[in-house]
Amino acid sequence: MKFSIGGSLKLAFRPWVEGIENIPAEGPAILASNHLSFSDSFFLPAVLDRKVTFIAKAEYFTSPGVKGKLTAAFFKGVGQLPVDRSGGRGAGEAAIKSGIEVLERGELFGIYPEGTRSPDGRLYRGKPGGLARVALATGAPVIPVAMIDTEKVQPPGKIVPKMIRPGIRIGKPLDFTRYQGMEGDRFILRSVTDEVMYEIMKLSGQEYVDIYATAAKRQIADAAKAAEAQKKAEAEQAKKAAAE
Repeated sequence: MKFSIGGSLKLAFRPWVEGIENIPAEGPAILASNHLSFSDSFFLPAVLDRKVTFIAKAEYFTSPGVKGKLTAAFFKGVGQLPVDRSGGRGAGEAAIKSGIEVLERGELFGIYPEGTRSPDGRLYRGKPGGLARVALATGAPVIPVAMIDTEKVQPPGKIVPKMIRPGIRIGKPLDFTRYQGMEGDRFILRSVTDEVMYEIMKLSGQEYVDIYATAAKRQIADAAKAAEAQKKAEAEQAKKAAAE
């Protein structure tokens, strides 16, 4: 299924790729990418000859009915790995364990250091708990990846994609074996993560914001609520003024 889906995506959207020679022909590697769209996990595997395994929400694999079964089959076909992410720290540990298992099999593991999709197209601070810990636990090289314009193909909340040609830039592998055995040091984890995010920023050309994307989403949501409240208050004032 991976090849049929990948072939269909390449035929329909014709994604361009730079640096594909940086993907090893065999052996484990971590593909650390920015995250602009739901479709990122499909476009990257589509342009590679090797299978890439990403972490996906367990709900995609457990939904009932015919639609649920088709969805589960699709995600399995494109190399998605189900992990229950609703359990806080336990969910994070499960994701790390799954990533290590993928790499120990000599395969490619895909991860989004930001932890969630960018709410506005900018690049946000990487979370050190996942990427760095998996890299230091396995010694696998980290390959920075930049997805380009995928948010224009399928903006958040949109079901039908637009026929826009996205791009993918793949950077040179980063070696962090000098830090192996130090995955318990939070300063090392932060340093590794920041180095990867810097390379992603250079590849993507995105503006970098030194806060977590989850915090940015909360700020955006709070601002939207405040604006809506202000709008309602102004409407009430106008209504009272008209009545007087």
